[in-house]
Amino acid sequence: MRILVVGTGGVGAAVAAVARRRGFFERLTLADLDPDRPRRLVDSLGDDRFAAAAVDASDAASVTELVRETRADAVLNATDPRFVPQIFAAAAETGATYLDMAMTLSEPDPERPYERPGVKLGDAQFAEHGAWAERGQLALVGIGVEPGLSDVFARHAADSLFDEIDEVAVRDGANLEVEGYDFAPTFSIWTTIEECLNPPLVWEREGGFRTTEPFSEPEVFEFPEGIGPVECVNVEHEEVVLVPRVIECRRVTFKYGLGEEFIGVLRTLHRLGLDSTRPVRVRGVEVAPRDVVAAALPDPATLGDRMRGTTCAGTLVTGRRKDGSVGAVYLYHVADNERCMREYGHQAVVLQTALNPVVALELLAEGVWQGAGVLGPESFDAGPFLDLLADYGEPHGVVEGDPRRP
Repeated sequence: MRILVVGTGGVGAAVAAVARRRGFFERLTLADLDPDRPRRLVDSLGDDRFAAAAVDASDAASVTELVRETRADAVLNATDPRFVPQIFAAAAETGATYLDMAMTLSEPDPERPYERPGVKLGDAQFAEHGAWAERGQLALVGIGVEPGLSDVFARHAADSLFDEIDEVAVRDGANLEVEGYDFAPTFSIWTTIEECLNPPLVWEREGGFRTTEPFSEPEVFEFPEGIGPVECVNVEHEEVVLVPRVIECRRVTFKYGLGEEFIGVLRTLHRLGLDSTRPVRVRGVEVAPRDVVAAALPDPATLGDRMRGTTCAGTLVTGRRKDGSVGAVYLYHVADNERCMREYGHQAVVLQTALNPVVALELLAEGVWQGAGVLGPESFDAGPFLDLLADYGEPHGVVEGDPRRP
């Protein structure tokens, strides 16, 4: 398999570190707007299967040209979600398999944004499902950790653990701390602002999709492996769109443990208009306020040496078990930052995200996962994925019972 990775920020670089340990690919080209960035990364890997290239992810023609030049069988999009349409289109044009970790952006309902959805996450990609399926071409969307591994957990629960599912409740929490900074997000602030300040989605079988206000419906969730209780709130996320397309259930939710201080900063950015992506003119220069915020904050990829703690991503499933009892199971994966830095040289949050597209690429290369159309991870057999994840040295964990409390 020949792979093109577009974007060599924290996650793209971590993808290379994970893939370097595996033998399923012939060539992996790392590409970015700044050609020095992937070049330095390739030099650090010391592996002649890797190559560096320049590409403008905002220009579909530029991506198309590079896909053809590298003869890529698969294109992994490791950029911000604003570049999904261009890279998605380039893969469609060239016939390559497409993978991403975040889907096309949503647009709130202009009249009732906190009651009903407008354009949902991924709507633009799913509108192309028929064309991709007709060509026999696969777009595997949302294959990071959340979405991604969380969807695999939902599929595993549906196939192996439950006869009837009431709720698929994705929950993410951490006890990570960054020394030396008053405020330092551990993931792309551009993406964090987008998903946290948009109206969160909830899906229910009886009423379909509805939205709520940001940071709504708080609950305390007891995370495993020493993290402990974390308050989680509603956040817009792809699982709420993806899971009910395939998994029979009554309700799908996503909540994220953000913390009071983090929520306060996001609210302030919103009140000041600093979350906006619409350019404003400053002394004759057009600049988007959100890009200024991102430029002013430390690059999450560089924070590993200052970070301490563990992050947990998982899926809580409730319903009637295979043995007929009513119960709940939390399936999860944890990443300890010290271990991630020691073993991979990358901080926990980006490493946890990067693991899953590499596992998926290996399953696709071996023909274990096959499909056509625009499909999420929940459309594929979960067993081989979880087995291979364990073979990577990253097994998942299981907590019996419901760790939530009001």
